This record gives sequence, structure tokens and C-alpha cells, in this order.
Amino acid sequence: MNTQFFKQTRLITLVLGLSLLACQKESKEPQKPVVTLSKNEVILSQNSPKRAYIKEAIVDLVRRPLMDPVTATLTYDEAWTARVSSPIAGRVTGAIAALGAHVNIGDALAQLDSPELGQAQSDYADALADLNLADRAFQRMQELYDNGITPRKDQEQAQDNLTHARSEAERARLKLVNLGAPTGRTDNRFSLHSPIAGVITERNINPGMEVRSDLIMPLFVISDLSNLWVQMSVFEKDIGLIHVGAKVLVRVPAYPAEIFAATVSYISQVVEDATRTVKVRCILPNPDNRLLPAMYAATEVQSEPNDQAVVVPLTALFTEDESDWLFVAIGDGHYQKRPVKAGLRLKDRAVILEGLKPEERLVIDGALLLRTEEDAEQDEQKGGESQP
Repeated sequence: MNTQFFKQTRLITLVLGLSLLACQKESKEPQKPVVTLSKNEVILSQNSPKRAYIKEAIVDLVRRPLMDPVTATLTYDEAWTARVSSPIAGRVTGAIAALGAHVNIGDALAQLDSPELGQAQSDYADALADLNLADRAFQRMQELYDNGITPRKDQEQAQDNLTHARSEAERARLKLVNLGAPTGRTDNRFSLHSPIAGVITERNINPGMEVRSDLIMPLFVISDLSNLWVQMSVFEKDIGLIHVGAKVLVRVPAYPAEIFAATVSYISQVVEDATRTVKVRCILPNPDNRLLPAMYAATEVQSEPNDQAVVVPLTALFTEDESDWLFVAIGDGHYQKRPVKAGLRLKDRAVILEGLKPEERLVIDGALLLRTEEDAEQDEQKGGESQP
């Protein structure tokens, strides 16, 4: 029994010795230092490949966006647009102004052979002849009346006939003047002239066509395209943010990289009941004629120049615990996660009301990557603290 007890004692002593030796070896190995980060901070090492996916930008104050972009349509500037129809019936003869041609005031657009015009010219010639006859008759009657040969009533009748003939001649002349036709000939030839200078944007006339004054479609549409109208429908809740003279940024699909500036010129005084929107019209300069009527556009109403705010890309924001957060670059791969209060959110931007100041360096792309890195660092730090 003593022998057995002695063997067990030696075995226990051997096991304890080996354990002590192992502990001594472990104590001699250098321990890896643990970097303790405060909450909401991330550090990327110099050789971290994740740095290539982080994009930063300095925050600056810009004009505050007032509302979501509004879909709009470009239209003719009706102040410089004419829809030309024929004031008289006739058949188209001769040359016709080409579609897309630039015309000046008074340029001929088309020629018509118009019996109606011939009748008007003939009526004027007859009225002039009647006027001459009435004038001569009055002169003779006046001479007879002055010599006491004819009674006063005959002189007054001759004067009345002269007045009537003069009125008829003037009426016939004014009809030709209103038609833009010459008064000195009778040839049935009517010329349709341009009332304004501009470009022929529509043409609904062909050689030999019979035209009338009651046609629904105009024969020509002529417009000065150096200015266009931007027609917007703004929701009732946003109409208080707009005023005449406000600046509007206009974007069109044809030129996605360019922004055009327009000015609000008219705000309707009526709310459309079906859509609860108000019509707003803007003047859009178009000096190079690149913008065309009927184009669709996206418009953004600008605030006053002194109404500025911090506006960040939506890629910089993320949601955590029902709050908005972003990352601010402190320097050398060091980032701080910060809560912010966001205001108006647009399609690709958001207004920051609190939590971010101008001239700070913001992570505009890669925020979700830093968020994942933050979780990994916190887990590693907790694991290091739990080791003996």
C-alpha cells in the first residue's frame, strides 16, 4: 500500500512540474498589444486594401434645396410664337417656305390663287368708281345750289350719296389692308406673310391644297426658339416655397451632364382640383437652340443665394437604431461615426440640419464598408479583453 501511494505521489508531482514548465514558456512569449478604440471609431491600417474603396470630400455650404425635383415640359414661348392661317380661301400655288427655315417679319410663306381675293379687289375698284361718280355729282349739285338753280334738298341728297360712297370705298380698302393684299390691282394672287421673325417649326400645307379661313390646324407655326417656356405642376403644399423671379435648375435627358437656368415668370392663381397642383411657368433662355419644345425636363427650385445648408450625397448616409449616421475622416485612415439629423431628402442628396459642419471631411462612398469594419474591430477588441 505504501508502494502504491508513493507511485501516485510521484505521478502527481510530474504532472504539476510539466504544467509549471508550460506556463513559464507561455509567459516568456511576447503578448500582442491590444489597441483600444473608443466607441464609433474605425482605423484602417496603411496597407489595408479597403482604403481604395473609401471616397472622401470636404463639406461645403450650398444653396438649400426647397423641394423634390418636379417633372416639367418645355414648350413654345407664346409671346414669340405665331400660328399662321389663311384669312381667305384659295388654292396653293407657287413656292412654299420650307420646314425649319428661318424667316423675318413680312417674308412670304406661300402663294394662293384666291377668287375671294379677286372679288374683294373688284369690290374696291367698284367702290372707287362709285366714289368718283358721287364726288362729281356732288360738285355739280353744289354749283347749281350756289347759283340758286336747284333746291337745298337735292344738294343734301348729293352730299349724302358722296358720304355713303366714301364709306363704301374705305370699307373695301380696309378689307384688302386686313388681308395684306395690294389695293392697286385685281389678280387673285394672295401672299401669306410671316407676322414675326423665327423658325418654321410646323408646316401643314402642300402644293395645290385648298385652304380656307376656318381650318382647325394652322398652316404654319413660327417661333423664336431663343427662349422657351418651362411648364411645371407644383403640389399645393409646396407652392409657398416659390415666387416670381425664383431661379430654377433644369435638366433634360438629351444633355444629362448639363444644367440650364430658368426663371419663374408666372404662378397660376388656381389649384387643379383633380391633382392638387398649381401651374408654374418659367422662362428658359435657349440661345443656341439646343433645347426643343415638347422635351421633358426635371426641375429643381433654388432658394435665395444667402439661404445655404450642408447637403451630402445619400451614399454617405446610413441608418442605425432608427437614426441617420455618417463617417467623418479624422485623418490617416482614422474615421469617426457620427449621428446627424437629416432634413429634406432628394433623389440623390439630403440636407443635414445638425451634426455636420462645413469644411469637415466626409466619407461620401464606402460608409457601409467602414460600418462593417467597425463591427469587426469591436468584436476583436472584446475577444482580446476576454482572454486571461
